[in-house]
Amino acid sequence: MKKFLGSFLLLAGSVVTGLLVWRKVEADRTDDLWAEAERATAELDAKSPQH
Repeated sequence: MKKFLGSFLLLAGSVVTGLLVWRKVEADRTDDLWAEAERATAELDAKSPQH
């Protein structure tokens, strides 16, 4: 029973850690997409003729 509990806790800890890492990676990717969109918008604004 002790071995089963240890294995279960190890598996649960690995799942939680994996979810936290996945959330961090997704948040960073979203931030990168926003930064890229802002940069592209700034480039388009710079290239467009001013009225």
